[in-house]
Amino acid sequence: MSLTIKLTITPHIINLNLHPKHRTKIPAYSLGVRPKPIYHSNALIPILYNNKQPRMSQASVSGSVIKSSLIEPDGGVVVDVIVPECERGSKTLEAESLPKVRLARIDVEWVHVISEGWASPLKGFMRENEYLQSLHFNSLRMGNETVVNMSLPIVLAIDDETKENIGSAKDVGLVGPDGDLLAILRSTEIYKHNKEERIARTWGTTAPGLPYVEEFITPAGNWLIGGDLEVLKPIKYNDGLDHYRLSPQQLRKEFDRRQADAVFAFQLRNPVHNGHALLMNDTRRRLLEMGYKNPILLLHPLGGFTKADDVPLAVRMEQHSKVLEDGVLDPETTIVAIFPSPMHYAGPTEVQWHAKARINAGANFYIVGRDPAGMGHPTEKRDLYDPDHGKKVLSMAPGLEKLNILPFRVAAYDTVAKKMAFFDPSRSKDFLFISGTKMRTYARTGENPPDGFMCPGGWEVLVKYYERLQAEEATPAAVSA
Repeated sequence: MSLTIKLTITPHIINLNLHPKHRTKIPAYSLGVRPKPIYHSNALIPILYNNKQPRMSQASVSGSVIKSSLIEPDGGVVVDVIVPECERGSKTLEAESLPKVRLARIDVEWVHVISEGWASPLKGFMRENEYLQSLHFNSLRMGNETVVNMSLPIVLAIDDETKENIGSAKDVGLVGPDGDLLAILRSTEIYKHNKEERIARTWGTTAPGLPYVEEFITPAGNWLIGGDLEVLKPIKYNDGLDHYRLSPQQLRKEFDRRQADAVFAFQLRNPVHNGHALLMNDTRRRLLEMGYKNPILLLHPLGGFTKADDVPLAVRMEQHSKVLEDGVLDPETTIVAIFPSPMHYAGPTEVQWHAKARINAGANFYIVGRDPAGMGHPTEKRDLYDPDHGKKVLSMAPGLEKLNILPFRVAAYDTVAKKMAFFDPSRSKDFLFISGTKMRTYARTGENPPDGFMCPGGWEVLVKYYERLQAEEATPAAVSA
């Protein structure tokens, strides 16, 4: 993903659900929007809104009401399919007696995502009806006829042998890569896995070289099995980062503990540079100008599968920590947590999933930049997706109307001011655009980026990582020589 971010204001993203006593102060026709109250908006236009705030809402989670000044989760509750501790023994014994499905690493990541409610109201791997709705409509229709966004199919593939072993059984046990029983899948349904259709509709291409496709779809089985999950215990990775993996319920409670009246989420899969920080700090400033008292930043790096040349999660988390230590972001108004989803690199289709999951976590503002969830075309020298389509799709996507979408101006390195700044087209020659690829090249070759591009502590983390990587790559050659 490019590190430049653009602000574009279009009429269909200027809606804001104002407090009732202020709603009549802004005639709907003057904004070119429907008069009925909806949330979907570009909320960084304080002049239009008289500095008033969106209406507060409440969300019910697991039978109890969690006060939420933020946003209601999809379906009204945050799904939690983790078996209570008092029932784990009996459920484990039952799982041992059932036909087994062995999970790949990517499947475990999806079990994690579902179990904590990131995909609410989804309670398990998709059955065919849900799969077709997700694949063709990027959404699911609930029993009450409301629509929730669900742009990525969340499915479990099995091969012919596993399908035969399951036979007519309706419940199966799910076994992790290490042989541990992880979950029970209830009331299962098995249906055909049309890989070509899935790939074409999710990525908009069947070109070779798509990372997620080559790693997990092409070698997968020809069948999909859906059903309701019962996860025997919380998913842990024991990698020293589990304390960062806060569930949607934990995040909502933390937002309330900090008395947040707005939460703006920023997803990234790259290290944080000062351009990112400029955008995040500017967002908070603008929200304060709108009348919010305590907007909180959710800095939410993606923690599941990423392609081989991306910086590993552990290195990114160490770098993010340095950004806070160096004062680039304020720890008092920032929560750093890991979003456990795998990365598809599916552009406008995938960015809907990223936004939807943050609704369930309690964020009511979502920052979107240039080419979100995108990548270079795997066989041609161009972007796979139009870099502006992600934010445009978010402004129109079914089921995301209650989320405030925040597009941004371009941020680049100002060679005169020697810092990251918003791009000024009147002196375009003074600005340097440093892509994620260029940033990684700097670190890999030991070349320092321009002063002011990234905090020194954060940059040192990257340099040391690439030094270790180069040493590891050189070791086999030295031994064989």
